[in-house]
Amino acid sequence: MKIVLKTTNIQLEEKIKKFLEEKINSLEKFAEDFFYNDSKGKGKPKIEAWVEIAKLPKHRKGKVFYAECQMHFPGKSIRAESTEESLEAAIEKMKDELKNQIIHYKEKIITKYEKGAKMAKKKLKLSRFAQ
Repeated sequence: MKIVLKTTNIQLEEKIKKFLEEKINSLEKFAEDFFYNDSKGKGKPKIEAWVEIAKLPKHRKGKVFYAECQMHFPGKSIRAESTEESLEAAIEKMKDELKNQIIHYKEKIITKYEKGAKMAKKKLKLSRFAQ
C-alpha cells in the first residue's frame, strides 16, 4: 500500500510516523482482494492512502489533534477523519472508521458478484421438459 503523508503545524517524529504506518498497514488484511500479483507473486498495490495529521491552530480546550485519511480503491474512494486530545487516539479512531468502510465496500462487491452469478444461473437453467 502506498502511503503519502502530510503534516500541518506539527513536527513529525519517527515514533509517530512508525505508529501511523503500522495502523494504516494493518488495514491491508481487509483490502487484500484489491491487490494484483505479478509473475513473482508479489502484489503491486492498487490502493493509495493520503494521510494528513495536524495540530489545530487557535484551539480552545479539548480536542487539538486532527487526523484524516483518504484511500483510493479501484472505482471508489473512502475517507475518514477524527479530532482527539492526543495524536495517537486520533489516528486510532481514524483507522477504525476506515476499517468499517473497507469491510462495507468489500461486502458490497461480493454481494454484486453473487447477485450476478445467481442471474446467470437462472438464465442457463433448463426447463424440466428438456431433461
